Amino acid sequence: MSEIYTSLAAFYDKFMSDVPYGEWADYIQKTLEKYGIKEGLVCDLGCGSGTVTTMLSDRGFDMTGIDASAEMLDQAMEKRGDRNILYLQQDIREFELYGTMRAIISVCDTLNYITDKRELKTVFRTAANYLDPGGVFLFDLHTPYYYEKILGARTFAEADEDCAYIWENRYERRKQINEYCINLFVRSGDRDPIYIKQTEIHIERAYSREWIEKELKSAGLELLSVTGGYSDRRPTGKSERLVYAARLPVNTQKRTG
Repeated sequence: MSEIYTSLAAFYDKFMSDVPYGEWADYIQKTLEKYGIKEGLVCDLGCGSGTVTTMLSDRGFDMTGIDASAEMLDQAMEKRGDRNILYLQQDIREFELYGTMRAIISVCDTLNYITDKRELKTVFRTAANYLDPGGVFLFDLHTPYYYEKILGARTFAEADEDCAYIWENRYERRKQINEYCINLFVRSGDRDPIYIKQTEIHIERAYSREWIEKELKSAGLELLSVTGGYSDRRPTGKSERLVYAARLPVNTQKRTG
């Protein structure tokens, strides 16, 4: 996953300006507080440019952010300021922490980028191992409905004076694999500008709710809730994003060695 979000990193926040990150952070804080987590260590898997990481830091959590992209972490570091946030460049499929966490989160369909089911199972087990007893694992996933009905085989485009992109999407329903090709055109020069083309290929996988719930249980996690997006809405067949909250039971014996 380290080859993606390289060229795109510098423009990521601009193209994601309509995402309600503040509402997401509010929901995360509310959910963690519901289960007794009002402060302490929280890890953000696939933190990207650090927007949610920064917001949760401002809400009093001691944040660690993990991402494979050095370019995205550069953006996160610019936002950090004097906040006490630790950023680590790691592949979340095999992440390592210095100790256990009160909570682990992963937002903005990060886990959909893990296309091998065995690797996602490993992430669930690793998250469980790095949670304090009673700790919460909260994450979102885009749904099969979103990939098939909202994205499908569509093409999207956006442009301003500095850059533009063309997003060509393709979803294979049988394999549940979504591939999108982003052609990014970046302005270079002021007097006689030219636009330099850069291309990134992103691949994600759709997972059923039933499979996710089964694997969370297999990882030793207790399912707390599943909602349609960062809200209190019940999931429906037309939910585009599901948010899962699971907990490591208080009486769990942690593995050692």
